[in-house]
Amino acid sequence: MAEVLVLVEHSGGEVKKVTNELLTAAARLGEPAAVVVATPGTAGKLSDRLAAFGAAKIYVAESEEVSQYLTAPAVGVLAELVASVRPAAVLIAGSPDGKEIAGKLAVRTGSGLLSDVVDIAEDGTATHSVFGGSYLAKSRATTPVAVITVRAGAIEPVRSPGAAVEQTLEVPAVSATTAKIIERRPVESGNRPELTEASVVVAGGRGVGSADNFGVVEKLADSLGAAVGASRAAVDSGYYPHQFQIGQTGKTVSPQLYVALGISGAIQHRAGMQTSKTIIAINKDPEAPIFEIADLGVVGDLFTIAPQLTEAVSKRKG
Repeated sequence: MAEVLVLVEHSGGEVKKVTNELLTAAARLGEPAAVVVATPGTAGKLSDRLAAFGAAKIYVAESEEVSQYLTAPAVGVLAELVASVRPAAVLIAGSPDGKEIAGKLAVRTGSGLLSDVVDIAEDGTATHSVFGGSYLAKSRATTPVAVITVRAGAIEPVRSPGAAVEQTLEVPAVSATTAKIIERRPVESGNRPELTEASVVVAGGRGVGSADNFGVVEKLADSLGAAVGASRAAVDSGYYPHQFQIGQTGKTVSPQLYVALGISGAIQHRAGMQTSKTIIAINKDPEAPIFEIADLGVVGDLFTIAPQLTEAVSKRKG
């Protein structure tokens, strides 16, 4: 059985949820092999979690240089593995960094690139959500190796214990002309879950009205233990920071529950959240497009309904 390489997404010594999804998808195509590209000592913290979701092998490529560059080390490690292992496919998270790594890897190895995939069949056929989620398209690479980016939250992760046999690799030298990272500043996100990892997301749109009014969104989110998101209209209006934007030009989320407050539901926003398992929309406009995909729609004033919902949730928890 051919190996299927999975580039591990991790942060703070923890495996990101999307990696579990990638390992689940990889098992459909062959033998899942996790690839950890990180600073020394990282893989040891991740191995148990990778094993729990089916990693038969873990390629460990650790070096202090990894933290000095954005994507170059990962591209170099994966390119060497493609040449030596000849995997059936390489699966990478469809994050901004992941998409860049995938594109560079496909060019360097002469592999077919399947981008923004929401499902993968056992025969390698990939399903894409295109035109803002209006259509589904299917494709399959004709090259020996397929490089595939998978949208976070699109595939349900399944626990399946793997041997997780570790193999150490060297991180290839990076070109002297490659841009280096000279400073890192952590994003201030408080104690809320990371947006793309959260199982519950509460998002506000233009209807929230102002940055001060976003407190209504935050209070509901905190009562639910949720992440906070925003539509592009809200971000462009200065109501909330750009890093929390959800949509075609922002982040893609697929939580168990998505609560949309004052979001009209333009196709660009829907492209980033319509794979959520349950969608609740609150909007005073009964014709708002968000109601077309909502499982539960409430027509009314969000400033009346959201506080009542927050109070009800808090009482239930108490």
